[in-house]
Amino acid sequence: MHWDLNPEFQWRGRLWELWDSYGIATHSAMLQKSTLASVHGQVVSGPLTLSSLGTNWMLEILSLIRSDGDPGWVCSVLNWDRVPWVEYGPGLEAARKYPPPRLLCFHLPVQLFPKSLQRSKAKIIYTLRCPKDVVVSLYHFSRIVRLFKDPDSLDCFLEDFLSGNVLYGSWFHHVTGWMGLKANKNIFSITYEDGCLPQDLQGSVRRICHFLGKELSEEQVAAVVENVSFQSMKGNKISNFSQMSDKGCGLVVRGICGDWRNHLSEAQSQRFDTVFREWMQGLGMTFPWD
Repeated sequence: MHWDLNPEFQWRGRLWELWDSYGIATHSAMLQKSTLASVHGQVVSGPLTLSSLGTNWMLEILSLIRSDGDPGWVCSVLNWDRVPWVEYGPGLEAARKYPPPRLLCFHLPVQLFPKSLQRSKAKIIYTLRCPKDVVVSLYHFSRIVRLFKDPDSLDCFLEDFLSGNVLYGSWFHHVTGWMGLKANKNIFSITYEDGCLPQDLQGSVRRICHFLGKELSEEQVAAVVENVSFQSMKGNKISNFSQMSDKGCGLVVRGICGDWRNHLSEAQSQRFDTVFREWMQGLGMTFPWD
């Protein structure tokens, strides 16, 4: 499989290269399974997503829940320092500087996780998002961050997405793999669409707190909701990834659900629906975007 990389991409002074890990495109700083096996003793909760699938949103929610709704942490510490990415080499060590409960972020498909993690005390939150919105978001991400060369067109990128020729592999394989474990008590799934409206987000925050065994007052829940609003996150340079983008713009762009309708043609949408039905028909789940 081929991934069209920008060979000059660097972040924090490190040149990123992609490796083929079990048929999945991951970067060269990826932790090995033996290292991941140690995670279960270090983390209590962590968001698990695919790229552009609501990661930033969930990082902010969990950070605010951990700080009882106080925005001081999310306004002073970069989100990848608060919730380090495990697949990036220093991630696990960076997390150890905080006392438990620690937060870690993953983008990995289920086959790159040790089975021991599923049986551990770690709590995994899996965030999903309408895959058509993911296509559009990941397309813009690829153009902003420069890990890949600029895609020729959205149409070409759509075909790459549908064939799994993108970072971390197929969205469909990722979702079906993790949703196959949804009966596990330490795995909680939620969709980005569950928080598109403030009243929905309040309920989502309460469900996440219940899953984590964390009690927040009504005032603290309201503070979490206020500080994960689109306007709050877009204006927070600590959280919007603007310090990672070489083009000086953040990754919090519009913050709405269904924005794909402004970008995908009817033919592209129908093409996507055909592939979606082929993959999802046996999953036995319904989604807010169905």
